[in-house]
Amino acid sequence: MNFDFSDDEKLIADQVERFLAANCEPVVVRRVLEGEEHYDAGVWQGLADMGLTGATIPEDLGGVGAGYLSTCLVAEKLGASLAPVPFSSSVYLASEALMGFASEAQQQAWLPKLATGETIGTLALVGTREEVRPDNLGVRLEGGKLFGEKLIVPDADVADVMVVLVESADGLRLVLVEKDATVRTETLDTVDPSRNLARVTFDGTAAELLGDARDAWADVGTVLNRAAVMLAFEQIGGAQRALDMAVAYAKERFAFGRPIGSFQALKHMMADMYVALRLAESNCYYAAWALSTNDAELPLAAATARVSATQAYQLCARDNIQVHGGMGFTWEFDCHLHYRRSNYLTLVLGGLSDWEDRLVSSLPTAA
Repeated sequence: MNFDFSDDEKLIADQVERFLAANCEPVVVRRVLEGEEHYDAGVWQGLADMGLTGATIPEDLGGVGAGYLSTCLVAEKLGASLAPVPFSSSVYLASEALMGFASEAQQQAWLPKLATGETIGTLALVGTREEVRPDNLGVRLEGGKLFGEKLIVPDADVADVMVVLVESADGLRLVLVEKDATVRTETLDTVDPSRNLARVTFDGTAAELLGDARDAWADVGTVLNRAAVMLAFEQIGGAQRALDMAVAYAKERFAFGRPIGSFQALKHMMADMYVALRLAESNCYYAAWALSTNDAELPLAAATARVSATQAYQLCARDNIQVHGGMGFTWEFDCHLHYRRSNYLTLVLGGLSDWEDRLVSSLPTAA
C-alpha cells in the first residue's frame, strides 16, 4: 500500500510541533505532575486557539474539519511532548461519540463548545476493575436519572460533560450528562499524575439519551476503534522521543574512553527500540488510512496499531532508562516522564490484553 500524509497535513503537524516546543517543555509537564492542577490551561488554550480541539468536528458544527489524518499527526506531536491536557478525552472520545451517535439538537448544543475548547468532555465506561462487559457497567438509568459509580474515567475532574455507558430497563444505552452537584469525582493516584483519572459517582444525576434509543454496545466499539488509532499516534510520538533521548545520551556519554553508544549491548538495545517503533509506525499509518476512509478493516487496523504502538512505547520508555544507566532512574532526568506516560496510555482505553483479544477477533476467518 502506497500511503503518505499530504503536505498540508504535515504543515499543520510542524506548526503544532513548534508551538509545543515553545510552550510545553518538560518543566510544564513536571509542574502538572508535581502540582495541584489536573492539566495545563495555557497549553490547552493554545491548542484551542489553533483550532485543534475542533480538528475532527465539521465546520457547520463549529469545528475546522481538518480531518482524521491531520489529527493523527497532531496526536503524534502531543505524545512526543507529553502534553498534560485532556485532548484525548475531549477530542478522541467525547467528540467522536457525539458526532457519531448524538441527535442533531445535541450536536448543535455541544460540539461547537467542544470545538472551541471552552467545554471539556469525556467518555465513562469502566464500572469495575475487570474488563468492560455489558453486565458490569456500574451505573444504571432509572426514570431519566443515573445511579452508581464509574471506577476509572479519564479527565473526569475537569470534564464539563460526560458520555456515559449505562444499564437500563431497555438494554445498554449511551447517555449525556452535564456535571452538577449530583456528580462526585475522586481523583485517583496513578503512575502518571500529569494526566487525570478519577472515580465518578452519580447520585440521581439527570441524563438524556444520546441520539436514538438503540443498544449502545456496538456504538462504544466504534468510538474505541477510532480513538485507538489516534491514541496509537500519541504512543509512537512518545516512543520516538524516548528513542531520540536514548540515542543522544549514548553519543555524549563516555565510558572507558569512548561513547557508550559504541558498546554492542547498547547498540542491540537501541536497534530493538528502532525496529519496534518502525513496525508500530507502519501499522499506525495503515490504521490512519482506514480511519480516514472508514474502511471495513478499521477494527483490525485499529487493534493492530494499538497493540504494536503500546508495545513500542513501553519498550522505548523502559530501555531509554536503561541506556541512561543510574542517571535514568533519577527524578532530575526526564526518562521517568515517558515511562509514566507509556504505562498510562497502555491502560486508558483498556489494557494490552483487551486489544490483543480485539485483534484476534477481528482477523478474517478462512473460507
